[in-house]
Order: sequence, then C-alpha cells, then structure tokens
Amino acid sequence: MNKKTRIIAIAAAVAASILIITSPSHPIIFPKPNARSAGTEAVQVVAEDLQKPWAMGFGGNKIFFTEKGGNLMAVDNGTLVKEPVAHLKVADVTDAGLLGIAVDPDFGKNHFIYVYYTYGEGNHLWNRVSRITVEGNKMAASSVILDKIPGAEFDDGGVIKFGPDGKLYVGTGDASNQSSSQDLNSLAGKILRINGDGSIPRDNPFPNSPVYSYGMRDPQGLTWDGKGLLYEAEDGPTRNDEINLIQPGQNYGWPATECAGSRQYRASLDCFNPSIGPAGLDYYAEGKLDMKNSLLMATLLGHGIYKMILQNGTITGQNIIFDGVGRIRDVDEGPDGYLYVLTSNTDGMGFPASHDDKLLRIVR
Repeated sequence: MNKKTRIIAIAAAVAASILIITSPSHPIIFPKPNARSAGTEAVQVVAEDLQKPWAMGFGGNKIFFTEKGGNLMAVDNGTLVKEPVAHLKVADVTDAGLLGIAVDPDFGKNHFIYVYYTYGEGNHLWNRVSRITVEGNKMAASSVILDKIPGAEFDDGGVIKFGPDGKLYVGTGDASNQSSSQDLNSLAGKILRINGDGSIPRDNPFPNSPVYSYGMRDPQGLTWDGKGLLYEAEDGPTRNDEINLIQPGQNYGWPATECAGSRQYRASLDCFNPSIGPAGLDYYAEGKLDMKNSLLMATLLGHGIYKMILQNGTITGQNIIFDGVGRIRDVDEGPDGYLYVLTSNTDGMGFPASHDDKLLRIVR
C-alpha cells in the first residue's frame, strides 16, 4: 500500500467508525474537550498542552510519558515538570518517533526507564531500545540495549512493557515489509523478549534469539492478566484489528492471514472491522473502579476506551466505557487504583481542542 492509498484508507476507516463512537449507552459523564479545564467529578486533568504524547509508565510518585517528537516528560507529585527529563534525537514521521516506555519494576532502587524510538541512518530508519537512568527529574546516563530493529514511516510498532517474569517485552512492526514478519532472522513484526540489560533469556522459545512470537503486523499494546497470560493489541491494515493471546514460539499469521487461525497460525481472540485504531492496552486488576478482570484498550479511530471482559483467556463481552476527548493513545491503571488516559489529538491525525493534548485521571 503506497502512502496516498494509505491516507485514503485511513479517512474511510474514520468515517466508518462514526457508528461506533456515537453509541448512547456510555456509563460515564465525560469532560467537554474544548473546556479550559476539562475536569469533572469523574475525570480530572493531570496535565495539558502536551505535544503528541504516546505512552506512559509509573515510577515512585511520578508519571513518566513520551512525546513522539523526542521528549521524555515527567509528572512529579501531580505537577507537570516543564523541562524534559531527556530529549532524544528521533525521526518523527507518521508512525515513528519516541514511542514506547517501560519503567523498571525495581525503579525505586535503580532509577531505570526504558524507551523505544526511531532514528535515521543514511536513507534508512531504525528503532532501538535504550535504558535511561533518572536522577531527580533529569537523565543522568543512558545506554542502548537493543538496536537495529527495522523502522519505517508506517507500521513501526513501538510498545514495550515489563512482564510479571521481570523480562522486557518489545512489540515491533513489520516496518512496511510484510515478509519480515515471517522471517525469524528479522527483528521486525515480532514480540521480542529480553533481559533488562539487553541479553537474551535462556528460556526464550528460539535459541539465542530475542524472538518470542512472530507473524505480527503492528503491535500497539501489551498487557498481562492476573494469571500471567500475555495479550497484544495489533493494528490492521485498514480493518481486522486484532486482540491476540500471545504464546511463546507461536506464529500469528501476518501477512498470510488476518484474525483467522489454522494449524499453522494462531487465531485472534477478537477482530475489529472496520478498524478502531487500537493503541495502549491494560489489564485492570484490583483497582478502585468497577472494571475488575477486564482488558481496557485505548483507540485512535474509535475515539474511546473499550472494556473487554475476560474469562479463562477468552473475551466474553465488550463495551465502550469512555469517550468524548478525541483520539486516545494510552490507558493504564495507576498505583492509586484509578485509570490514567493519554489523548492523541496533536499527532496530525486528529482535531486538537483547547489545551490538547491531555493526561487525564478517571476516578469514577
């Protein structure tokens, strides 16, 4: 698909998604996106005037988040720190830039934050994962732990998360080269699994390889449920967005198949047609809201958060629980048990309201 065709397809998918976002049965009263302070009794504004925010993570009493243009930002004790923790030189084009973030589970001791970002080298785009040491609200040191992940303007992947096993999981896109997803010698179109120092765990499914699963197109969200099962949200080409239950060594079919399974390929748990533009994914465990044992997925084209009920590794029902603020890039349960949301209206694909973008906190 060339660039012009891709843009036309995106516009068609946006139009098709209008039926989804106008459902009258949403249970939450939402803030008006054009208000100076968009807070309500249910939704609070934590920070605003953000520029293309992508992903967030929690460490101590801080919220760290990435802005696609290269800024790593922090909210300290509820206040946005104006100066970036770090500014990385990135290739900020369409799907590429400073993307995923993962805060080390032992952040209180080691102060490590991991980021996934795109950079240019000659005529090529690449992605890498770097580990940043934070002191106060500033970067004190950094090192590259995984490099030469194929990058591209479209389908660049970029989600990174620590699993309950303490390993770092990295979702990479096919980087507009569909055949790379089936190539076990390529880092593109995969879920990768590495140690915090970039080394390869001995129990990975393929010897001496960071590849954990393959046949992915464009991973956008990763999360684990209370039983340790790994779920992935994946962006389809113009339809057939997927929720996958990821198992080690398994092939998820791209580009040979979408959503459907076979003896060779794993079928998706859920498939969305038309596209809703899946983004961040979170498992809501034991927080303060009535969402326990649910997958929560931020959506870009869908302009809302989808709640999916889990039962024994299957999805038994779903509905939209939050909308009214435009495109949503990330959703995550905070350490306080409430839900945090990053909007995505300044990324060139949305319609920014006053003081977009915003970090919001849902309290009921």
